[in-house]
Amino acid sequence: MIASDSKVGVGPLGIVELWRSSDVPASLTEDGGKVSGGVRLEPDAGGVVFRLFEVPPQDPKLSKADAEAKASGEFASAGAEHCRVDTSRNPMMHTTRTIDYVVVLSGRVTLLLDEGEVELNPFDSIVQRGTNHYWLNYDDKPALLMGVLLDAK
Repeated sequence: MIASDSKVGVGPLGIVELWRSSDVPASLTEDGGKVSGGVRLEPDAGGVVFRLFEVPPQDPKLSKADAEAKASGEFASAGAEHCRVDTSRNPMMHTTRTIDYVVVLSGRVTLLLDEGEVELNPFDSIVQRGTNHYWLNYDDKPALLMGVLLDAK
């Protein structure tokens, strides 16, 4: 049985929400995972989020002040102002209380961390555990990533 077949729009931070479960283990019968309303960066307490997210190419013409304003607005739209704990390396750096399983589907990205960075290509994957980070795209076309975020302690 197909529970839903519909178009899903791109929200703040390039996020395309596909499914959200508020409890783990999740119910196999309840229809609670359908995403409605706005995008939230983090899953519910005790929950899981399945999403795609697009990382646009870097804009070298964006001033530092404009980059800060853009970051502030994007995180506010996703209910995640509290996730911006240390933006000294990039205004988009953020930390979530999650374990993230992320796979690069297309394009290339650089995972920027507090110390260092890692270049990732299609089908590279990472497990991220509450690290302060941001995804940089130095190519001229967007990169597409898939992520599963689990609420964590």
